This record gives sequence, structure tokens and C-alpha cells, in this order.
Amino acid sequence: MAKILFVVTGADHWTLADGSKHPTGFWAEEAAAPYEAFKAAGHDVVVATPGGVEPTVDRASLAPDVNGGQENADRIATTLDGMDELRTPLALDDVRLDEYDAVFYPGGHGPMEDLAVDGVSGELLTRALDSGKPLGVVCHAPAALLAAKRPDGSPTFAGYRLTGFTNAEETQAGFADKARWLLQDRLVELGADFRESDPWAPYVITDRNLITGQNPASSAPLAAEMVKRLDG
Repeated sequence: MAKILFVVTGADHWTLADGSKHPTGFWAEEAAAPYEAFKAAGHDVVVATPGGVEPTVDRASLAPDVNGGQENADRIATTLDGMDELRTPLALDDVRLDEYDAVFYPGGHGPMEDLAVDGVSGELLTRALDSGKPLGVVCHAPAALLAAKRPDGSPTFAGYRLTGFTNAEETQAGFADKARWLLQDRLVELGADFRESDPWAPYVITDRNLITGQNPASSAPLAAEMVKRLDG
């Protein structure tokens, strides 16, 4: 049985280019699908957030039209309701990486607000990468990689093959012209080898112990890859 750290955004909004605050948080499927996979495999999950705040689910991510219909939306909502770990998160400052076998970051626009500039999370990501433990990051959560630096200031994830929510997807979602910056652009700027597939299609990239997924549909196959590594 492995112990998996879920690092979840603590933000409940995303500040847009015009200064307005768009309500957000974590994306439901990206937390629920991996949680279901990890628990089904017999593993434990511990949630941590910046400051230990209880994370907020993006209400838009609970709608039937983004979950393939009402039945799946209901299943995801039920899974989240049963995730007691979300109600009692650790503070990121209190996390001891050596207590965990893997680290996972679900997305949503929330990480664009807080984890993208969170030095504690950035240090954790650097140590997780260097540890060789499975490190899964999906959709908008690769924004957290922007805060990961080496002691000399160089980006931790420069040169890694990875994916995340694409400019094309942000455009189709209606936010590309409203955002202060786009995730794909920033990941390319830090020197990552960014890969993308068709918008909204499941797509997972692995490079050493880093496992990244492009979008919400990628969260389940990403979790399956993590489970395979943990059980291997």
C-alpha cells in the first residue's frame, strides 16, 4: 500500500487580465478520477494545500456537459463528497516528502493563481522530481512547475518532455483572450519540451518519473500510469 500526496490549489478565483476575479478552484474530474484509481488499488491519499485551506471545487466542473452526461457528473460529485481528505488538508509547509511514495497535482484554473508562484510547492516539486518517485501533474496544474527552481535559479523542469492545457484548448474554452498569460506559452518559455495532442483528447506524456496529462480527460490514464509504477 502506497501513500500518495495530493497537492491541491487553495485558490477560489483566477485573476484575469482586466483585473476581474473568475470563480474557480480545482477541477472535479481531475481530483475524483485519480482518487478513485488510487483507492481502488489500495493506496492512501493525503491532501495538502497552501496554508492548509480547504480547497474549493470549480462549480463549472460539476456540470453534466463537461462530464459526459448527468450520470458521470453524479458519480464524480459523489466521489468528491466522500473525499474526507479534502476537508482536512495539511499545509504545504508541513509536508514531509519522505512520508509519501508519489505526488499528484490536479488542475483547474486555481493553480494559475496560487501554485504558479508558490515557492513551497516549487521546492516540493523539485525534491519530488529528484527523488525518483512518481510525480503526476495534469491539465492546468503544470502551472505549479513555473515556481520550481534549482538553487542557481534555473527552472527545474527545463528540458523535460511534458504536456498541459494547451493554447488551443484555452481558446476553445473562451479564456485565451482574457488570461494574463497562457500555460503552454509559459512552459515553453521555461525550456520545457511541450507536447500536445488534439484538443480535449486524452494525452499523457512520461519523462523519467514525471507524468503529465493535457486535460481533464487525461486524468484517469495518468492515474493508471502512476498506479502501474507504484505496483510494479
